[in-house]
Amino acid sequence: MIDASLPKLKLYKADWCGYCVRVMRKLDELGLAYEGVEVPIPHRDRREVIAVSGQPEVPVLVDGDVVIDDDDRIIPYLDARYGHKPE
Repeated sequence: MIDASLPKLKLYKADWCGYCVRVMRKLDELGLAYEGVEVPIPHRDRREVIAVSGQPEVPVLVDGDVVIDDDDRIIPYLDARYGHKPE
């Protein structure tokens, strides 16, 4: 069951992007619901992700007020924030 009090996650992505696929797999592994936003192929047309993150590259994860780019930063963040804690 997903806690409705947690911020809604939004992932700016491209389905053909291997780095984005890594992040989507981690989100699925953790059972996290998220809104996926497919970005246009041309960087100049990625206005929304540029407005959010200041750059056109994907993946970009938005978690409330937290904005993270790069799968090598997003995945550890997801593990730390939402990973299952040992009892």
